[in-house]
Amino acid sequence: MKEPPLRNAIGIQVRKLRALKNWSQQHLAGRCNLLDFDIGRETVSQIERGVRGVSDLEMILLATVFQVELKELVPKKLPKWRKDLRPPNAVE
Repeated sequence: MKEPPLRNAIGIQVRKLRALKNWSQQHLAGRCNLLDFDIGRETVSQIERGVRGVSDLEMILLATVFQVELKELVPKKLPKWRKDLRPPNAVE
């Protein structure tokens, strides 16, 4: 079975930071909701698995929730970029 394409680079870091704080996915979703970042546990799961994209604003909100600098969300080694993950209207 083919794995779904990776839609974000920060999912693994989100999972690590959440584990370091000993938070459940539901707890993280609740903290996000306090900042009007309206997500649920399933969305947190999708972000951590890399199957849901994350906007720059969402990255800033996640860094705020975790009380870390934005660079803490970016993994040291970035996943390989795949051209087929570009938006359909992206200019070549």
